[in-house]
Amino acid sequence: MSSDGASPAVVAERIRVLICDDHALVAKALAVLLAAQPDVEVVGVAGTVAQAREGVATLHPQVVLMDYALPDGDGVAATTAIKDAHPDVQVVMLTAFADEDVLVAAIEAGCSGYLTKDKGADELLAAIRLAAVGQAMVSPDMLARLLPRMRRNHHGLGWDLTSRERQVLDMLADGASKEDIARRLYLSTNTVRNHIQSILTKLHAHSRLEAVAAATREGLVHRG
Repeated sequence: MSSDGASPAVVAERIRVLICDDHALVAKALAVLLAAQPDVEVVGVAGTVAQAREGVATLHPQVVLMDYALPDGDGVAATTAIKDAHPDVQVVMLTAFADEDVLVAAIEAGCSGYLTKDKGADELLAAIRLAAVGQAMVSPDMLARLLPRMRRNHHGLGWDLTSRERQVLDMLADGASKEDIARRLYLSTNTVRNHIQSILTKLHAHSRLEAVAAATREGLVHRG
């Protein structure tokens, strides 16, 4: 695992990103791309699940850019371990796998974004920036494939959601941002943020995408 330094004054204003990819050329290319952004700092590069977990504990990134296939495990297991130990750290899965089973598992593990490696740099940067502020990104085509796959089992989660929280949840399932929801419901963004946090708590979810997945399984989402 390598670490890149920067002046403390600059680091405080940047999104701290840890890259986890076992292909050295890919990891280097990602590091170069991200380091060129004025609002991003690459704090480290890991090549294994163990190195990623160590890096999160010692380098304190805000966002982990996580590959799926790693020498000592997979990105889903790594995400679960990271979110259990560091709930505030956001994970964006960047992988060659477009398999729906991997997508569902990643979202349920708490990933804040899921991108395949054929996506452009703009989408990757958008996913990192959204994750850093607690928002989620999955491409519309992947989201369209995700929601029908979620089984509607009845575990009883979400029974205590308020009517307003259900409205917010429906909008999250449609891909609305916090600002979109605030505008449509005539609420402040702080109020929407509080509703979203309450939804995550009641659905035992680490991320908005995981909350939507759980709500879909429970039959709580009513998409317009």
